[in-house]
Amino acid sequence: MSVLGQMDSFRRVFPTARRNRSDLLRWLRRRPQQLAAVGFHEFALATSARVDPRLKALGEIKAAALTNCEYCLDIGSAFSRALGVSDAQLRALPTFRESSEFDDTEKLVLEFAEAITRTPAHIGEDLRRALLAEFSEAQLTELAAAIAWENHRGRLNQALGVRPSGFSESDFCVVPER
Repeated sequence: MSVLGQMDSFRRVFPTARRNRSDLLRWLRRRPQQLAAVGFHEFALATSARVDPRLKALGEIKAAALTNCEYCLDIGSAFSRALGVSDAQLRALPTFRESSEFDDTEKLVLEFAEAITRTPAHIGEDLRRALLAEFSEAQLTELAAAIAWENHRGRLNQALGVRPSGFSESDFCVVPER
């Protein structure tokens, strides 16, 4: 999917918010430099196009499930669907290792997301070698940045009390993992 195709998925998802649209903006506008930094980072990730956006979405939604950010799960479920992740895959996230819903590359991305998100984060050499066998260094950098940024989003949203906005209200929404 091209950068324009990925941006189109954002254009389709954002207007579907049903409530609490400005929770995060209400906080970040108090610190304009933080608002600008968040906006720049979001734009940089959205316009990076070395990794299939579906794979990034899978990594991000797994991180959201592990950080237990309700807003991230709400919007992440909607974005994942817009990028082609199936509801069956979203339902199978907690048991991805045993699930036939994911191919080997998707399972590798989910394992990476889990390793980055767990505290303490630990990416073993075997996992890193497997990732570098599947992805170029540029792709792995992009994937790691996307998943790490989702960890930032989840923790920031929880710290500030950002509430779900109803992006996935009538559809399946991933639930937090313990």
